[in-house]
Amino acid sequence: MSANALLALLAAIVSEVIGTTALKFSDGFSRPLPSLIVVVGYALSFYLMSLSLRSIPLGTAYAIWSGLGTAATVAIGVLLWKESLDPARVIGIALIIAGVLVLNFLSKSAAA
Repeated sequence: MSANALLALLAAIVSEVIGTTALKFSDGFSRPLPSLIVVVGYALSFYLMSLSLRSIPLGTAYAIWSGLGTAATVAIGVLLWKESLDPARVIGIALIIAGVLVLNFLSKSAAA
């Protein structure tokens, strides 16, 4: 896993989280600026994800992208919209992060 690929993947996660957060602000795509941020955020995220796939296996990259994106989105929901963070949500996020760590540090998979 090259440093450039990892940076591209992390930037893809940030772009996806920004797009998802803007989705909440878009009010069903009825507000133009947040709606534009959604489209740009997801487009940039997919582009950056595609760059990361040059040296990160697809399954690993997707697990990191979706897992860390989910965890970050939950955190934003808790901070911005005061969504609840009950024990089940905490356990679920911990399991997602554990899965990402297992894929990264225990898997012997190599990029094709």
